Amino acid sequence: MALSCVHAEPVPRVFRDGGALFADGSTFTPARIRLSACELKCGRGGAGLQGGRGLRWNRAGCAPAVQAGRDRFMDGTTALDGVLRQAHVVQVSGVGVDGEIRVDLSDPAESARLRTAMTVESLPGSHCMCLGDVRFEVFDRDGGRLAVVVLHHGATLRWGRWEGDAVLADGRLLLTWLDGHGMPGPMQQFEADRQRAEKGVEEERTWLAAMPAGLEGLADRILDLSRTGGRPSPELLAELTDRLQLTFSDPVERVLALLAWHGSGSGRCSGYPLHEGVPGELLGRVPIADLLAGLADPRSEERHDAGAVRYLVGWKARSHQKRDVAGLPEPLRARLLAHARSSGDSDKQRRAERWLASPRA
Repeated sequence: MALSCVHAEPVPRVFRDGGALFADGSTFTPARIRLSACELKCGRGGAGLQGGRGLRWNRAGCAPAVQAGRDRFMDGTTALDGVLRQAHVVQVSGVGVDGEIRVDLSDPAESARLRTAMTVESLPGSHCMCLGDVRFEVFDRDGGRLAVVVLHHGATLRWGRWEGDAVLADGRLLLTWLDGHGMPGPMQQFEADRQRAEKGVEEERTWLAAMPAGLEGLADRILDLSRTGGRPSPELLAELTDRLQLTFSDPVERVLALLAWHGSGSGRCSGYPLHEGVPGELLGRVPIADLLAGLADPRSEERHDAGAVRYLVGWKARSHQKRDVAGLPEPLRARLLAHARSSGDSDKQRRAERWLASPRA
């Protein structure tokens, strides 16, 4: 019986913050993990619409393959529960850290709580890139080890009997179980990761809102840089430059738009998403005279100073960075240094002191 007709969703490559990134750039959600509908006509098997009377499946067609896939899927998601039903003790330890706890599962209520917390929703067939956070060793009444299962990021489990990591139905239940048994670290880490992810989403939203007019259609291509780990291509930078020149014929307005954009998002000088470096790349194509004219313009505001500080004290911002920064007018240098000092960003403050503080200060 041909099984090649089962078309799975794209495989997520990198799990992080309870989520994952698919090869096509989309975001992982449990709802995406499913068997997709087979095409009306498969490359093998020849199943499809015949005679205008609806779908007919031949022996090598999709319907048996889909059912077989679903049967295997259900067996996989319930297999761990079957093992946990036989468990008498679970030994839990952090991966790569000292300390462990042992929990007696002979009490049916205790066993049920752990089994509920470890309920599997789906098996997408993907692997987290890290070693995991918490290791569960499950033993039977005679001390024989039944299974070793590792929790990843409060969201997935790894077990040798699965081809990939399993998605938990509710990862918080397992984190709460651990917290209640004297292991609060995983819940604390999960919450910290969640808050960091939410902050990143908000930073991306403000960065997109600050994108200069005329560039909106290129937003996805720019954001893809952070998803793929690539640098902006010369073609992308050229297209962005051309669009900016068409939208902002006045060089000063163009500089102000780029500075405001560069000052948005995380605002960091290091450790920022790759897409946030694009405005700096474009500012690197701006003559220093135009940059100074923009900062001297009456329309220049705090947000423009933010972009200027981030740009001028960043790593290798300009081909002649030392010369260009040294040539800043003293009032402008003092203004930008004051902005950096009030930013609350210690890394930016250190960089600004090195680049902008007057030798006489």
